Amino acid sequence: MKKKHWAIFIDNSSDKSHLIDELLNHPANIGFKELNGQRGILFSKLALEQFMDEEERHGIKTITSDTLQSLTTRSSGEQKKALLKHVLKSNPQFIILDNPFDNLDTVSQEDFKHQLQKITRHTSIVQLISRASDLLPFVNTFARLKNTDLTFYPNVKQARISNSSENFDGTIPSPIEKMDFEGDILIELNHVNVSYSGKPILNNISWKIQKGSFWELRGKNGSGKTTILSMITGENPKGYGENLFIFGQKKGSGESVWDIKKRIGYFTPAMTDKFMGYHTVQNMLISGLTDSIGLYVRPTEAQTRLAKEWLALIGMWNKKDSLFHDLTMGQKRLVMCARAMVKHPLLLILDEPTAGLDDASALLFVALVNKFAKESDTTIVFVSHRREPSLNPDYIYELTMEENGSTGRLK
Repeated sequence: MKKKHWAIFIDNSSDKSHLIDELLNHPANIGFKELNGQRGILFSKLALEQFMDEEERHGIKTITSDTLQSLTTRSSGEQKKALLKHVLKSNPQFIILDNPFDNLDTVSQEDFKHQLQKITRHTSIVQLISRASDLLPFVNTFARLKNTDLTFYPNVKQARISNSSENFDGTIPSPIEKMDFEGDILIELNHVNVSYSGKPILNNISWKIQKGSFWELRGKNGSGKTTILSMITGENPKGYGENLFIFGQKKGSGESVWDIKKRIGYFTPAMTDKFMGYHTVQNMLISGLTDSIGLYVRPTEAQTRLAKEWLALIGMWNKKDSLFHDLTMGQKRLVMCARAMVKHPLLLILDEPTAGLDDASALLFVALVNKFAKESDTTIVFVSHRREPSLNPDYIYELTMEENGSTGRLK
């Protein structure tokens, strides 16, 4: 008898946690009688975070026992590869895959699919899927999860959640104070080399980022994208001694990390996890002006007016008094993106910003980024393993992994 494999289409309002709990403990209750009494395992961001917590708190290296490198020091893609290896070694009877392709480069995705294909005769796969392009080729049963309601469909076309492109009415609000910079080159890496513990990561990287330009930074997992970003933001000391110029000043020539950070807007999905307090949507956006996590002082009239303009632009003025943590994932990303842009920083870095978003929310997010590029003087660097078809960068800088470290080229 042919094994059943499921794809469950989800959006950013779907209650995944309830679904996953039922699949692992009471699958027959929700229409998965074939999985009743079978041993399942979860492949997800949450599972990875639990393993990382075990490493950091107790020194227990469950899925990286064969290497000295910890999970936390690996790229998100490398972390997923380690987790998949652990999952397959466990020989489960079924695997729940929660958006497995987020943060994986295209080569790693194909390798992932190939490994899964080999076990489909004896292991059932339940794929929770936000992006239609991620659908596994061997899936033969389809469903959609809306909030907590699971509905099965006869084919993939009916199960898919329809997309709709989005336009933002109005223009980008002007900043309260404009950041000035003299010169045409905002960031310059000139023959930069970086190694970790003797392992070459970057080899002879030269990249000029012009003021007001819109870049997409590409590269495989482990190619050094995060290393470059962390040197620019000041988080990584590897930039010292290299020909790295940030806002016209050579790295290590007396600048402070704060001087750099206050001129950069930065967003990565992991940032939303830091905002655990009960902050309103309006206060969250205003906190981008004060560079704080939440707002703890009374905002000025100008700050409140600016927040209203931004929230109106992204269609969320009606949620200004809602709590940030009550928003959907897609809504949180829009607020955080606006927050990173609210000061019109000299440089806006968006690191894997659409990871985990459903198709409709990703379209909306990318439309907002395109609007930033078109209507502001802010330089944008968009980093993603996923090719967002509606993204309109001026330039693409791609890292290619080689034996002596990654090299870079303009595409």
